[in-house]
Amino acid sequence: MTDDTHSFRSGSLTATVKAYGAELCSLKGGDIEFLWQAGPEWPRHAPLLFPIVGRLANDELRHEGKTYRMTQHGFARDSRFAWGAREENRCTLVLEDSEATRERYPFAFRLTATYALDDAGLDLILAVENTGGETLPVSLGGHPAFNWPLQAGVPKENYTLTFTHEEPSPICRVEGGLLLAAADPSPVQGTVLPLSEALFSNDAVIFNPVDSAAIRYADGQGTGPWLKVSWRGFRELGIWSKPSGAPFLCIEPWRGYASPKDFNGEFTDKPGLMHIAPGAEEQLSFRIDVGTS
Repeated sequence: MTDDTHSFRSGSLTATVKAYGAELCSLKGGDIEFLWQAGPEWPRHAPLLFPIVGRLANDELRHEGKTYRMTQHGFARDSRFAWGAREENRCTLVLEDSEATRERYPFAFRLTATYALDDAGLDLILAVENTGGETLPVSLGGHPAFNWPLQAGVPKENYTLTFTHEEPSPICRVEGGLLLAAADPSPVQGTVLPLSEALFSNDAVIFNPVDSAAIRYADGQGTGPWLKVSWRGFRELGIWSKPSGAPFLCIEPWRGYASPKDFNGEFTDKPGLMHIAPGAEEQLSFRIDVGTS
């Protein structure tokens, strides 16, 4: 354990979290690493998306006549969090507004991330508190990347995502990071989404909204390592890998999404935001269950 990272365990599971970005950077069951190890194809593991998900037009946030620079997915993923607690099977990290954040985002907030490991999986509880005197417009999302394939030598096309409910609604796509008005037919067959690199030729697959509350990622043959991501409070879901092909798959619970391509107004009017009253708090969470066979 260092000031930069905290490693913790429960049973045969271990996890490591970084203070930088409050980012999960390892989740192992025995000798199996489930999390993408930030290779050259994409240099992150599981960033937190805050205070926006996706992009704003021209990377600009407009509020009360002023314009602030807000780049894709916000600044939390590139901010150092303070340690709130570091224990044998959990940790808590906190990011609060500062002079630096207010230059990009003119609102008061406290973002708390609590990771807790048990013998079956990992919980991440995210709380956003409005510590200011005006309504807090904000989005929040997870972006965990998992190895694809989970087991060396297994073809990527053998893997599927299985939802808890059918997902027949059209999916959304982005262009230049902004949400397109046109929707594509759902690629989900009943509850099953077959995976292939071609699925991401037009960037992320976005379920807006998602009907399911969980998704299972596994070899369609029912063998080898598997994982399940379940969520509470999140309304949208992004599935992403590099359009050019890469050995990872992101399963991303979101509360919010990129600006629609035709939206360029006040940030508080942007679709998809939470609006948190002064002194109030919104809590969202997701869980990663893992298995080795």
